Amino acid sequence: MDTHTQKFKFRLGLFVAGGLAIFILAIFIIGKQKNLFNPVFKVTSTFHNISGLQVGNKVRFSGINVGTVDDISIINDSTVRINMLVRKDVWQFIKSDCKVTIGSEGIIGDKLIIISQGLYNAPLAKDGQQLRSVEPVETDAIMKSLLVTAGNAEIITNQLAQIMIKINKGDGTLGRLIQDKTLAENLNKTMVNLKESSKGLDDNMKAVKHNFLLKGYFDKKEKKAAAKKEADKKALELKNKNK
Repeated sequence: MDTHTQKFKFRLGLFVAGGLAIFILAIFIIGKQKNLFNPVFKVTSTFHNISGLQVGNKVRFSGINVGTVDDISIINDSTVRINMLVRKDVWQFIKSDCKVTIGSEGIIGDKLIIISQGLYNAPLAKDGQQLRSVEPVETDAIMKSLLVTAGNAEIITNQLAQIMIKINKGDGTLGRLIQDKTLAENLNKTMVNLKESSKGLDDNMKAVKHNFLLKGYFDKKEKKAAAKKEADKKALELKNKNK
């Protein structure tokens, strides 16, 4: 006796068909991401430290995803080799002098390979060619540098605060100059005296120019300056005329 109803069989068929469709779609998406259905060529590079890069991570060129990391292997105690699969439709842009570095998607995103642009007249990279690498900057090193900078900034801030406290108290030359009104008034009087002395010196020079013993000297000097000015003016006019 058939214990399964027609409705049950229909539902079972829909479930199997839906599961198969999801499986095929997943294979297609994964295959597209891994370039399983696209013609590819291989390039390699070596690093001392790959900073957490993993097989399957993206390969970018000019900000565009063009491939994936196919294999990571340790060559020796200081060298790691990375094999990359790149789509053949971008082969014409991958030159033999391109450089490879390791970046990340955002600040804390997944690691990825970045291929820089080469010279326009450089030969194309060959299939399986090794490209030059640029070692990545470690996040730990950046954080350590930032901590040192922050520490130095804190020391400078504390020192400036101490200086301002002393100035406000009137300590030191600058503090006395700002806080001591008598010293400030004396400095102001000194500046006034210097201004008056300068004015008196200017009056003395005018008197010297009018002295009959030195008048010829100053007249000769003024005529020489006027002649030079006239000669420069004529030279400029001649130059403009020749243009």
